[in-house]
Amino acid sequence: MSTQSIAIKLGFIFFFAQSFVTFGKSDRIATLETWNINFNQTKYKQNSNYTTTISPNITYGIWEGWGTSLCWWGSVFGDRNDLADLFFTLKDNVVLMTANGNITVPGLGLNIARYNAGGSGWRSLDDGTTMISSPNIPEFKQIEGFWLDNENSDPSSSSFDWSVDQNQLLMLTKAQDRGCNLLELFSNSPMWWQSINENPSGNDDGSKDNLQSSYYNDHAHYLAVVAKYAYDNWNIKFDSVESLNEPISDWWVSTGSQEGSHFSVDTQANAILLLRQALNDVGLGSNVIVSASDENSYDEALSTWQSFNDTTQQSVGRVNVHGYQQGGGRRDLLYTAVNGKKLWNSEYGDGDVSGISIVSNLNLDFKWLHNTAWVYWQMVDEADGWGMLQGNMEEATISQINDKHYMMAQYSRHIKPGMIIMETSGDDTIAAYDSINHILILVSTCYNANGRHGQGGRWMIHDLSSFTSVLGPITRWNTSPYQSNGDRYVQYNDTFLNDKDQNVVVWVESYSTQTIEIQNVVI
Repeated sequence: MSTQSIAIKLGFIFFFAQSFVTFGKSDRIATLETWNINFNQTKYKQNSNYTTTISPNITYGIWEGWGTSLCWWGSVFGDRNDLADLFFTLKDNVVLMTANGNITVPGLGLNIARYNAGGSGWRSLDDGTTMISSPNIPEFKQIEGFWLDNENSDPSSSSFDWSVDQNQLLMLTKAQDRGCNLLELFSNSPMWWQSINENPSGNDDGSKDNLQSSYYNDHAHYLAVVAKYAYDNWNIKFDSVESLNEPISDWWVSTGSQEGSHFSVDTQANAILLLRQALNDVGLGSNVIVSASDENSYDEALSTWQSFNDTTQQSVGRVNVHGYQQGGGRRDLLYTAVNGKKLWNSEYGDGDVSGISIVSNLNLDFKWLHNTAWVYWQMVDEADGWGMLQGNMEEATISQINDKHYMMAQYSRHIKPGMIIMETSGDDTIAAYDSINHILILVSTCYNANGRHGQGGRWMIHDLSSFTSVLGPITRWNTSPYQSNGDRYVQYNDTFLNDKDQNVVVWVESYSTQTIEIQNVVI
């Protein structure tokens, strides 16, 4: 078992009946009054198999927020107000229109949006050259770029068309109007005509760069003028710009199913420096940071970062990494290597419809990576299980909500921007503290355990004795995706503090996540 694995600890916790107060679903556990105050101590010990201590004096930065990329789903569903409400507000009851009727769903309250400056285009160059499209890329994954040809670099010239990609821009505007306050501009591929083979899906050989060296400056210039034009004309302020996407990967090939481009580490370093200069040149300066390198895995991100010299590292305002290594990789080494620089998990996705995989990887990130933001890839996807919603991208319809949406809500609706992330001794609990309103958030998950009366679950004990005072009240929310009639983000007001030991004990069923909100907590 690795140091980063999500552990199911089977210890034994000894308590007297009067030393705790807990909660219960009526069909799962009972209150102290109905569950025999002279209970069978042995049985309770067997199920008191997880204790975590929250340490308010050990912290890992201020949480910046939760987000999503807008390509490709935003390019398809950009005109949908219900989706904007669902993903970018904290409304309790968003009416979602699906092909099977309307359903009511809680909003996720995302405050980060990543807008993709596309690399596709359909205007021929003066010499007759046209974009070459992969035979395997669907139309909705071809994001049209603003710079149409290589005739003029002036954004006010006819070489630019600022009317393209309206749907993705519309969703970006809707997100910003709903309070989304951190915006990132990113590139999957340079403009097609800047590529060696005129193909924005990648080189014929995925291990080779596809950006022509003569266009290094133009790639940086393109992203800088998009950021500047958005600020001047659309009232959109990008906080960061990223010119790379999983750049060291070798799967960006001309027959690929999406836009992408390989960059060697040397080319990456050059791209970072050129982008920083281009942003300065258009007058954005320190108002917009350069993020890098959005490698696919933690280990690749570490290797890439360590390859950069001091000048390149200093030009990077934030390190972005993708979470596709999931349970593997040395998150802790990457955290140490960036040496206090801000660190985001800027893209994660999986095909687990239940949301358990999201939760396990979130917990690993909080425990070892200490990122201050987390971004999901596709909120709507036609690939089974990948989206929060299942959609048909060609028909622009939604068929169903996936359980992972409710699991995501357990985190994003409660761990809010500005909260302090605190150390927990247990691997399966995240702690966040609102120092202004004195609210402590605990999110705990039981992956699998043999529970009382043969039913899966475990007692989870949260030791708050290191806080100066904890008064409550306490509210909890539960999601149990593996139960057909189980909770889907259901609120309960039946949990109380054990004043004697200053802890909170909850029963969590197998493959379930609970969020506990405790008010009036003083460090």
